[in-house]
Amino acid sequence: MSAPPRPGWESGYARAALGLDVLSVVIADVFVSAVYHDVTVLDLPANLAVAVAVPILALLSLALNHAWDPRILGSGPEEFRRVASAYVTVIAVMAVAGYAVETAGGHSWVFGALPLAAMASLTGRYLLRKWLHRRRRSGSYLRSVVATGDEVSVRELIHRTRVATHTGWTVEAVCLSRSDPAEDLPLEVDGVPVLGTEHDIVGIVALRGFAAVALLPSVGWSPSRTQRLAWDLEGTGADLLIAPALMDIVGPRLHISPVAGTPLLQLSAPRFTGPAWVVKSVLDRVLALGLLIAMSPLLIAVGSAIRLTSPGPAFYRQTRVGRAGTTFEMIKFRSMVRDADVRLAELSSANEGAGVLFKIKDDPRVTRVGHFIRRYSIDELPQLFNVVAGHMSLVGPRPPLIAEVEKYDDGGVRRRMLVKPGLTGLWQISGRSDLSWEESVRMDLRYVENWTMTLDLMILWKTAAAVLRSEGAY
Repeated sequence: MSAPPRPGWESGYARAALGLDVLSVVIADVFVSAVYHDVTVLDLPANLAVAVAVPILALLSLALNHAWDPRILGSGPEEFRRVASAYVTVIAVMAVAGYAVETAGGHSWVFGALPLAAMASLTGRYLLRKWLHRRRRSGSYLRSVVATGDEVSVRELIHRTRVATHTGWTVEAVCLSRSDPAEDLPLEVDGVPVLGTEHDIVGIVALRGFAAVALLPSVGWSPSRTQRLAWDLEGTGADLLIAPALMDIVGPRLHISPVAGTPLLQLSAPRFTGPAWVVKSVLDRVLALGLLIAMSPLLIAVGSAIRLTSPGPAFYRQTRVGRAGTTFEMIKFRSMVRDADVRLAELSSANEGAGVLFKIKDDPRVTRVGHFIRRYSIDELPQLFNVVAGHMSLVGPRPPLIAEVEKYDDGGVRRRMLVKPGLTGLWQISGRSDLSWEESVRMDLRYVENWTMTLDLMILWKTAAAVLRSEGAY
């Protein structure tokens, strides 16, 4: 039985990505050939050969790296990694080939046109993705999912897909696992209709045409049933999404290790030392110092505005807990009145935070300048001094107060202190102050468990957008 065709928007999106890549390579090639050089440079056979080879080899490299695979388009860092890898590969191959034939002809195309095309491709795909995410937030271009598992797991997936609409999945139906055949099923789970049990999945998918089945943890579900479900779904056009039941652990720490023919998910222990962490520390300090120098006029202007409009110092220092429980003085621009700490007890009844966090949306202690610098996170910029000093990192968990750490339970929250706290982090790009205590902890632990340099770069890139939107800032 042949599988139903993929949704039209998926093939259209893939064609748009292909078109952007072709356009990027061609424009970069023409720019170097006719603008950077005089077009007569192509009279030389070696230059003409390279100019022709550049777009062909670039597109071939993108194809070999599966850069147009529908499964990776529109979400996650894998799409950008494949595009970057394709261009790095073709640059390296053409550079080595030029060295092998002992000719310097065409270096402008290899080291000019190809990097230019790479930047254009990545930028084009980023803009295309932002367009897709806007459409998904309005309810378009979503993949329908039927979720099966126990009620707690299903409810969690429904919540996550509603929050992270950019992933493109929407749970439209539920098939609950049931240990007791006499047990009555609920009519819905968080507004999503319950259509049956795990035994009804295949028939429901065939009838309703769901794009995917999300298989979540449930008592009594065995590997043989998973395999049978995968076989039965063949030809329906539905993908099978399997939750490994390992909370928020993905990426380089997970590997497939076959043992006597049995595939096992191998989870390696996280490492917080080694060359990668040394590179992170060096880059943190170098970039922080560069940002301090570049933004020194802004820092001086903000500091002056605070001193002129509110009695007290421009900076506010507060003891925070860093890596391994060490304490340090964190520096911020003062955004509140001078006696804000003294007035904290008066506002305890107005606390809107959850867990150990204290948050008030309309805090009366915030000054007029403070409202502005908080909105755009300008008050956080002096923490660059902490980064240069080695107390903090550019990216990491939120730096906690001593009082917060004292309230930590043994539920893994202390693992946040395995790394340096950050000026920004997953909590910054995922809601900032709008996050609940549980969500804030989950974001920090996800970062600690899954750290890579690529993750840091992604967070830094997204922080700028989160700050400009000023969402969750108060």
